[in-house]
Amino acid sequence: MKLRSKVALITGGTEGMGLATASLFLREGARVMVSGRSQAKGARALRELRPLGEVDFVKGDVSRASDAKRMVEKTVSRFGRIDILFNNAGIYLEKTAEDTTEEEFDRVVDVNLKGTFLVSKSAIPHMKRQGSGVIVNNSSDAGLIGNRSCPAYCASKGAITIMTKAMALDLASSNIRVNCVNPAVIDTPMLAKEVKRSDHPRRYLAESRAMQPMGRIGRPEEVASAVLFLASDDSSFVTGATLSVDGGSTAQ
Repeated sequence: MKLRSKVALITGGTEGMGLATASLFLREGARVMVSGRSQAKGARALRELRPLGEVDFVKGDVSRASDAKRMVEKTVSRFGRIDILFNNAGIYLEKTAEDTTEEEFDRVVDVNLKGTFLVSKSAIPHMKRQGSGVIVNNSSDAGLIGNRSCPAYCASKGAITIMTKAMALDLASSNIRVNCVNPAVIDTPMLAKEVKRSDHPRRYLAESRAMQPMGRIGRPEEVASAVLFLASDDSSFVTGATLSVDGGSTAQ
């Protein structure tokens, strides 16, 4: 029960890494609010999560300031506080720079980077009033190194990694820790969509596995365990850190 009596908000919490983290947090004693853009996915997530503990859902788009604020306010209204924020909501775009439209670039940056900023901005005042808090941002291996055919995604995730460090410095004196996880290829619905879009799905999966020195694709639960470490008191002297969950891909 590493999160007993803690309250967590998980954006993009209805599937993939967000859902796995919500499940783990609940098993560790937290009360959890998950957010997402789909009411149907939210309802499905609640059916899976409610047997594990106290959980609720709020619909919204993190790239909209009003939605981001409402996610935080509903968490505080429902549970009385917010101790942990996992900025997990994100989208992926696999296109080269010349093929990416301005609208596509803006959307990737708005969701991934601005969304992380907006939800954090709304949560920080509550954490300051409490005298403590933890923010974990979901970046990527693409936030540490360049990946092929996704410059917009790399730009957004690289910015999240550095923004994490800047926020950690600003908030250290307020007893608020800020860190990020940097996953590589993880078996999520986002990956499934990319596989489906590929002209050669089997080759796409084989190449994805081959990119990892460990020779396999990561599991959402493995990312969730890393987020739990950063969210819990096990990492009480850790802030401004990047934790790679990538099978060794960024060590190459």
